[in-house]
Order: sequence, then C-alpha cells, then structure tokens
Amino acid sequence: MGLLQPEAGLLFWMTLAFAVVFVLLARYGFPTILRAIDSRKEYIDSSLDAAREAERRLEGIRAESDRMRDEAEKQRAEILREAAETRERLVREAKAKAEEEGARLLAAARDRAEAERETILQDARRQVALLSVAITERMLRERLGDEEAQTRLAERMFDEMQRREQQTGA
Repeated sequence: MGLLQPEAGLLFWMTLAFAVVFVLLARYGFPTILRAIDSRKEYIDSSLDAAREAERRLEGIRAESDRMRDEAEKQRAEILREAAETRERLVREAKAKAEEEGARLLAAARDRAEAERETILQDARRQVALLSVAITERMLRERLGDEEAQTRLAERMFDEMQRREQQTGA
C-alpha cells in the first residue's frame, strides 16, 4: 500500500504503542507534571499574597510617612512661629532696655549739668562776694575813718542780713 493508506497491522502496532505510552504517561508522567503545576500554582499564589501583603504594608508605610511628614511640617511651623515670637520679644526687650539706658544716661547727664551749673554759680557767687568784700573794704577804709561810723555800718549790715534771712526762711 502507499504512504497515505496505512495497513491494518501498522495501525494496530501504532495504536498499541500509543496506548502503552499513554498508560505510562497517565500512570507516572501526568501526576508528576500535575504536582509540578500545582506546586508552581501554589508558589505563584503565595507570591501574589506576599505581594498584596507587601503592597498593603507599603501603603501603611506611605500613610505613616505622610503623617510623619505632616507632623514634622507642623513642628517646623511651630518652631518658626516660636522663633519669630522669641525674636520679637528679644527686640522689644532690647528696645526697652536701650530706652531705659538712654533715659538713665540722659538723667545722669542732666544731673551732672545741674551739679556743674550749681558749682559754677556757687563759684561765681563766691568770687562776686570776695570781690564785693574787697571793694567794700577799700571804700570803707576811705569813708570810715572813725570807730563810731564803723559800728553804725556794722549794725545796719547786721539788721539787713537778719531781714534777708527772715524773708528767705519764711
């Protein structure tokens, strides 16, 4: 016969060989292949579960990271606000201290100026008094040659001084 039409004996042996190979594969090959496929399926399922768990954890970590970043931003804003308040308080205190120091220095300068003025006035009064005494002494020596005139002048001056003291003391 030809190549396209097989004979009955060839067909029988091909069928028998196929059946033997199929039985051997069914008995020994397919269970091993199915176990390998099942273990691979379990591995893939566990990997998918682990990936889902990792993704869930990653979302938790992201949420925690966002929360920590927001908290850090709030703390930074609070620190900046406190720093600004502290700076303003220090500036106010420095200004107050400078004004107080300026007022104290101004008062001290005024006191020194007043003391110097008083010293100058006292010195001027003393100089005028000394000058007046010297001039008066010369004038009196010339005018008062006798003791009686000197006594009258001394009494009159004493009375004038008492009146002045009464006027300034009253």
